[in-house]
Amino acid sequence: MSLEPLVGEGRIRAREERAGPLHPVSWMSSRILFDHRRWACADAELRWTSGHHLVLLTEQGGTSQTLARFGGRVLYDGRDRPGALTFVPASVERQCSYRGADLVYSALWIDPAIQDKLCAGENLPAFPAFVNGSDAVISSLLTSVRAEIAEGRIPGAVYMEHVAALILLRLAALQSAGPRTQRGSRLSRKALARVEEYIEAHLDSDIALSDLARQLDLPIDAFARRFKETTGRAPYAYVIDRRVRRAELLLRGTDVEIGSIGLSLGFSSQSHFTTTFRRMNGTTPRAYRAQFAPVL
Repeated sequence: MSLEPLVGEGRIRAREERAGPLHPVSWMSSRILFDHRRWACADAELRWTSGHHLVLLTEQGGTSQTLARFGGRVLYDGRDRPGALTFVPASVERQCSYRGADLVYSALWIDPAIQDKLCAGENLPAFPAFVNGSDAVISSLLTSVRAEIAEGRIPGAVYMEHVAALILLRLAALQSAGPRTQRGSRLSRKALARVEEYIEAHLDSDIALSDLARQLDLPIDAFARRFKETTGRAPYAYVIDRRVRRAELLLRGTDVEIGSIGLSLGFSSQSHFTTTFRRMNGTTPRAYRAQFAPVL
């Protein structure tokens, strides 16, 4: 299944791509569109332009490396992480390369031709692109739309007009406020890598917040704050995400019993494992494994 974006044109080259089903919904004759999917690949190169603004939220998972260029200028060189927010203005070409991608995203596409209708009386500026930023307001709006659609309640056009308007106004407010840098409150790449290595090596044990803070010789509250600022996710939520991702590998690549997988990754019981897996992936471990079973 292709990784091709919902709107626009360009070219994509991907290796070992694995894309889940696309779940698109549109309003106002496709002036506003929303899509949600999981996609993965060993590596991919994308060169794409759309007539719609794109607001994209990485909800789960991430990449080992993301390099994004706009207008030939490198805008981001790092990794996608849960909670990362990206904005691509309409008609701006994005050139992106991804390595080790395995993530779940939600995306909202907004035709700039309806900006005046959505935000009557507001003189909106030209929005600059940004990659893997963060904003709790926009993230919350996208997450709420995705949750409604997942439960079979498709929002009406009027509701989505309000959502799109709020996001556009929020983007304008963020631009007028200027860039907010909080470098002092973020972990360095080296420090984050040390914590991630510890987590990966101890997924089978009860990882305490104090254990993680001790890796960087930081007070617990300072570590938790800086970790969330860096990754967009609280340490506990990040550990759970890594356990589920490891479980996916075991479910796809081994025949180890499901209960044993859960216990080996620190879940208290098979029920706890199944409940957490379903909450994060929308399906049970057994159903997930069945997707990869060989056809006889």
